Amino acid sequence: MTSYRSTVAALAAGQLVSWAALYYAFSSFVLPMQHALGWSKPVLMGAFTLGLAVWGASSYAAGAAIDRGHGRGVMTLGAVFAGLGFLSWSQVAQPARLYAAWALLGAAMAMTLYEPAFNVLTKRFPERYRDGITSLTLVGGFASTLSFPAAAWLVNACGWRVALAVIGGVLLLGVAPLHAWALRGSDPPLAPRGAHDEADDATLHEALRHRAFWLLTITFTLYSFSAAALWAHVMPIFAAKGRSEVQALAVLTWIGPAQVAGRLVFLAFGRRVTPRGLGLAVLGGLPLSFAIFAVAGNLAALIAFAVLFGIANGLVTIVRGNLVPAYFGRAHVGRIGGAMSAIALLSRAAAPLLTAWLLLVLPGYRELLLMLAGMGVVALASFALAKPPA
Repeated sequence: MTSYRSTVAALAAGQLVSWAALYYAFSSFVLPMQHALGWSKPVLMGAFTLGLAVWGASSYAAGAAIDRGHGRGVMTLGAVFAGLGFLSWSQVAQPARLYAAWALLGAAMAMTLYEPAFNVLTKRFPERYRDGITSLTLVGGFASTLSFPAAAWLVNACGWRVALAVIGGVLLLGVAPLHAWALRGSDPPLAPRGAHDEADDATLHEALRHRAFWLLTITFTLYSFSAAALWAHVMPIFAAKGRSEVQALAVLTWIGPAQVAGRLVFLAFGRRVTPRGLGLAVLGGLPLSFAIFAVAGNLAALIAFAVLFGIANGLVTIVRGNLVPAYFGRAHVGRIGGAMSAIALLSRAAAPLLTAWLLLVLPGYRELLLMLAGMGVVALASFALAKPPA
């Protein structure tokens, strides 16, 4: 089995490339595809929404396979699916082909992005997984910084079809072998029943009987919905405030550094902070940042929103990665985490469309942001009520 440091380093590199390609790159290809193919934005956005929905629907199956000791196969095959999906995307001539490609890419997301890597680290390195998860999210936080300029350069240099094929080649020839190398050897077998205390042995069925599972699911479902709604509408929100695209980008560029800075501070000083304590602090930042954004009029307030949201968004991933093993043990972390993530990811997929419908009845974006802030308060309350099972 590969050493801890080598495994974390390899998985971190894989997360950086996988997030940059699978999650952030889509928006860079919308306009080139629209100009070349003449398809409407709803048709193009529908493909990405389908990918997010498949991601959610596939999360439990990926987690269950990891619980059975197939972490290496899941993450390696996920990178292969990602590469094939990009190659298929590069050849699309009909919307149906694009949607088929994004269905495959959605499955690849479920098999590669954060959750599977967290589960593999938790099982392989039970005494050090918290530091490993923090390291993965720290490196992964640079994915958007890598994705947008790299995709723009490739599109300008080669055209959008060749750019997609190049990304597919990197995933197939770079990330897939990296996962196969880093995760060589078998995952540790499940301990026999009774070898650990009851929390460590909790199955999905047992977790479903605890109110903590459902309260945590509500928490991360509401969080995912609110964050996805913000990203879907952030540029129109700035336009509604009378801000230009240049001004909006000047504010939004603060989110990435704040996200990474929050993770760096946690890496340096957060070893003694429990996942529950960190979660209470982080989840409190979400509704506060949304409320500031709703009423902000000057640049200083808008930057305050970006920094606060960036810190919260950067640390919530660490909370989510550490919470399931802390509450329910490690034996079935893949199944339990997968079931919890599936619901949250489906809400993320639905958020852009549902909030667009809400804007038909709400007075404007200010009210939408305040509504999302209210959802953040409910998420914080649900988290506070979710006491670890006895």
